[in-house]
Amino acid sequence: MTAEPGASAPEHPADAGRPGAVDAVEVRHPWRWVALAVIAVLVAMLVHLLVTNPAFDWAFTLEVMNQTAVIRGVLLGTLLMTVLAMVIGVGLGVVLAVMRLSDNPLLSGAAWVYTWFFRSVPRYVLLTFTGSLGALFAGGLSFGVPFDFLLTDALGTPELRFLNLDQATIYRLLGGYAGGVLALGLSEAAYMAEIARAGLLSVDRGQHEAAEALGMTKRQSMRRVVLPQAMRVIVPPTGNELIAMMKDTSLLSALPVTLELFYQVTQISGRTYQVLPALSAAVLYYLVLTSVLMVGQHFLEKRFGRGFGGQAAARPAAAGVALGPGGAK
Repeated sequence: MTAEPGASAPEHPADAGRPGAVDAVEVRHPWRWVALAVIAVLVAMLVHLLVTNPAFDWAFTLEVMNQTAVIRGVLLGTLLMTVLAMVIGVGLGVVLAVMRLSDNPLLSGAAWVYTWFFRSVPRYVLLTFTGSLGALFAGGLSFGVPFDFLLTDALGTPELRFLNLDQATIYRLLGGYAGGVLALGLSEAAYMAEIARAGLLSVDRGQHEAAEALGMTKRQSMRRVVLPQAMRVIVPPTGNELIAMMKDTSLLSALPVTLELFYQVTQISGRTYQVLPALSAAVLYYLVLTSVLMVGQHFLEKRFGRGFGGQAAARPAAAGVALGPGGAK
């Protein structure tokens, strides 16, 4: 077989079967530039509206943001409420997830009923309902040994109760900060139970068997083997739930909880009749808080996602290209 006129001989014998250089032409995307121009115009119009419209009194907005009551609402009503509700939600949610995966039908059924109820009731309705629970205890609420009154009637023993709350105290507790933490935490537990259950189910059953083969108990295998792998699936939706919970604290006006950002802002807007600038202060606070939480979520996902996809998946492929068939360079 003779070479064609003008064709250069290959520099290396291994290159003889390879095709020549391809003169590729980049595909043009004119509509990308059109979309970019449209977006740029819309952004410019939005900036012009925010800067020139007198309804946005930014000086008053900054003044509202610097109010002591508003700052306390951010720290104690929004951030602290979010942390407390998420602690209850995550802790109880993990317990419910383990119960759902249990072989015991009673535990599994109880966990299902719990998640069904709290996922069915909107949080605003749940908060309002929690604040009204005091009506159930007209004679007060006592904590102690269940059905101790039966022992009192039969044996004449004193009542085995260590805490008694009257109806007014119950209204104050459930209709205030404690009621908000309880309602939001119980509601969040139902969602976290499903998230944790999905994460636990994402770990292959062989991981459990391998841990048991090494002599670990079920609790040790869950803590040391299963949960670290499940966190890769659990962390992203949990971050979304944290952000959603932070925003849902604005629903505490249903109780009402006065120590909260949105409540304080609405009170200022009602006194000054400058609704839009006052609400803009709340919008800016929520934007800042959400941005910080999103950054934290990104780094957590990056940490727990090490070894899955991305660069980790690209290394073996790159190594295969470099080594070639049979591992020879």
